[in-house]
Amino acid sequence: MSQRNTSISIAKGIAIILMVVGHAECPGALMSLIYLFHMPLFFITAGYFFTRAHADEPWQFCAKRFKGLYVPFVKWSIFFLLIHNLMFSWGILNETYGNWSGGVTHPYTFQQGLQRAVNIVFSMGSYDEFLAGAFWFFRALLITSILFLILYRLLDNRGKSQTGWQAAALICLGALGFAALKINYGLRVSIVQGGIRETWGMFFFGFGVIFRILEQRIGTNVRSPWFWATIIACLAVLAVGTHEHWAGMNLSPKMRDVATLPLTGIAGFFVTYQLSRLINRRQSFVKRALVYCGEMSLYIYIFHIVSFKAVSLIKIWWYDLDFAQIGCHMVIHDHPNDGFWLLYSLAGVGLPLLWMWAYRKLRPARKSKF
Repeated sequence: MSQRNTSISIAKGIAIILMVVGHAECPGALMSLIYLFHMPLFFITAGYFFTRAHADEPWQFCAKRFKGLYVPFVKWSIFFLLIHNLMFSWGILNETYGNWSGGVTHPYTFQQGLQRAVNIVFSMGSYDEFLAGAFWFFRALLITSILFLILYRLLDNRGKSQTGWQAAALICLGALGFAALKINYGLRVSIVQGGIRETWGMFFFGFGVIFRILEQRIGTNVRSPWFWATIIACLAVLAVGTHEHWAGMNLSPKMRDVATLPLTGIAGFFVTYQLSRLINRRQSFVKRALVYCGEMSLYIYIFHIVSFKAVSLIKIWWYDLDFAQIGCHMVIHDHPNDGFWLLYSLAGVGLPLLWMWAYRKLRPARKSKF
């Protein structure tokens, strides 16, 4: 693996940790900061690896995307669908405690379960909101990747451009324009959640492509005053966004977001990427851990919500709470400022990694018996 790619792996590792920390209901200012850029960071790092070679072999690119995004989405969505009612019988899900806004989940009838299975397979929707609530990202990145590929092939003019960044820039501008129209006129796209996250995904995916192409022209020398001026400017943007509570990639965007989200998403990526490059310069435990988190981000993404339940059990015991509060999504909401978010964050990252490590250790032993 090249050093540049390792830096991106570290950036992905940081992004997945920030996602878990945000879902653990960390303190308000930290949560506001995280949501400004952590999901754009995933789309940018995905776009970073898109090249003209992918455009030249579109079917291979699409097949890889379906294998890496659609297949795990369907597999794990069906798994959580199958255990949904079992979680009710065990008390892990219930109709008393739910999310922060008061919503709860219910057992499924056979017809409801069957309809959800159909929606999972054919529209990448209806995944279990309380056990797989973060799965929207699989659909958004899959649609973003394939649509970007199509538009890139249509817009790329190889006769005038040696790199193809112009085509990516046009796609970014088109995504921003469509986001403005969509928000201003309340337009909906006929996909689950209305398409706003896919629209933002197109912009940030395209920025990742542009950044990789122009990276060598951008000042990245830590001794350069321009480098530090850029870092300071990016941190200032994030500070202002945190103070003003600018929005991330949520489902209720405002026109203001068309101007602010690209700023905070790009600023957050630039700071994270430069930090990743510094970490990548020396071999250390921190580097190895973040690279591993980046490479295993899929499993952290899938299992972190379930892993939170282990900490919820501890919190129930600590405060002598009603056991049914284990059904809270994503974490128990009582005593929100007690520091338990640190334990939730540790479990949300550590337990999926521990499970995958154990699985990989046991898998050769199981195969050897046959």
